[in-house]
Amino acid sequence: MAHRSDDQAPSLLGGFGLSPEPPAVHAKVLRDELVAAAEWAAQYLSELPQSPVTRPLPPQVRSRLRTGQLPQRGGEFGGVLDFVRDEIAPYPTGNGHPAFFAWVNSPPAPAGIVADLLACAVNATCGMGENALMDLERGTVRMLADLAGLPDGAGGVLTSGGSMANLLALATARTWFLTRRGSADGAAFDRDHARLTLYHSAQAHMSVAKAAACIGLPAHRLRPVATDPQDRLDPAALRAAVIADLDAGLLPFCTVTTLGTTATGAVDPLEPITDLCRSVGMWHHADGAWGGLGAAVPTLAPHYVGVGGIDSLTVDPHKTLSVPVGCGALLVPDPEHLHTAFAHQASYLTAGEPDALPWLSHATIELTRPGTRALGLWATLHHLGRDGVTGLIEHYLALADQLRERITAEPRLHLLAGGPWPVVCFRIADPDLGDPDALHSRIARRVQDNGRAYLATVAVHGRTVLRAALCNYRTTTGDLDLLIREVLHAADDERPA
Repeated sequence: MAHRSDDQAPSLLGGFGLSPEPPAVHAKVLRDELVAAAEWAAQYLSELPQSPVTRPLPPQVRSRLRTGQLPQRGGEFGGVLDFVRDEIAPYPTGNGHPAFFAWVNSPPAPAGIVADLLACAVNATCGMGENALMDLERGTVRMLADLAGLPDGAGGVLTSGGSMANLLALATARTWFLTRRGSADGAAFDRDHARLTLYHSAQAHMSVAKAAACIGLPAHRLRPVATDPQDRLDPAALRAAVIADLDAGLLPFCTVTTLGTTATGAVDPLEPITDLCRSVGMWHHADGAWGGLGAAVPTLAPHYVGVGGIDSLTVDPHKTLSVPVGCGALLVPDPEHLHTAFAHQASYLTAGEPDALPWLSHATIELTRPGTRALGLWATLHHLGRDGVTGLIEHYLALADQLRERITAEPRLHLLAGGPWPVVCFRIADPDLGDPDALHSRIARRVQDNGRAYLATVAVHGRTVLRAALCNYRTTTGDLDLLIREVLHAADDERPA
């Protein structure tokens, strides 16, 4: 049944004539559509736990979405809600569902949903000029830096996610390093840039290598460093790699540690790596897209000793805090390093007040930037408070412990070591089911296809294992029991008839 408003909206083109009118909609029509959209969104979210985690996208729907044909005449204003309800919402990734365990993709926080709508209405850009949302971004970045354990005076910028934050971090590290050598431009830049070498954990997120490629570092000058038995970057192996490259005439310029690895939730040691970076003149960037706020949690804080001494930190509020997707952050103890890397001038972009702070576009590569990030993050933090942030992460840690207990108690399953972040890796302990790597891939697919739970696989120490990430505030112990049942049911289906 198509959705309709009582009052028809004026056309964007004046009754489809030749004289365009401003893109306005009558206030009552807009209000009615917003109310209808809000009612639908609330119902959609409330019904998610009873719905399948995912549904296959029918070929005809996929074809319609991909065709991209713009009709000659405009459609009805109310058709937006109809389209989302019928063509988009029935086929989600699944990360809103409490039985979704596949990746670190959180459901949207209620406060963030409201804030996104309001920020879209205000529609201020957080790149240039002076407006309230840009100052709000400065404030919320400061809140994040404080939660992360960075020193007073730290700042940064919100990004689309961890991948963009890592890119900005490596570009900043490069500028810092070459500027200190006096080779930020000209022939000296060409000479030194061709010798820059980057170090990262063998467990680093793939966005680090992608970011390195974007700033012009070839793969042969990236050094994946070996990890210890707890999957943490080994400082001794890092030192050996750096010394070997220095002896070869290369320029080690940056080491990237990981706070909460994707595969097992490991946290790299910070202090010894910072000490090494200082001794040879390297930048220390920590990729904490998932685990960047661990210093705020008492049980995790011992893993974050020395976090205040790093040079930059990636945090993803849309992972750890359930801010709606599109909110990451790059945090730096000294914001001036970002301005050195990214501030560019143009005659048509000048601050109106002589004492104005640097525009946020001077701290990133974006000029036009959405205010949804700042308001969505502020609203979520305002709703949680410091205790709520800690409690949310502790909730995930408790769920992970409970899932580990269930796996340990099940004779047919084998738990692998991991943590401290809430990810649980395990295997089917049944040698009669054939090649274990292929088996676990098939079991994950069966669980996904059944639609009642969703988990993925990952390679740990060269073996394919099942992996469950706990990052949904709606997940309960009942969902953990459901996951175990679904995995065992999928394993039973693998047995020959």
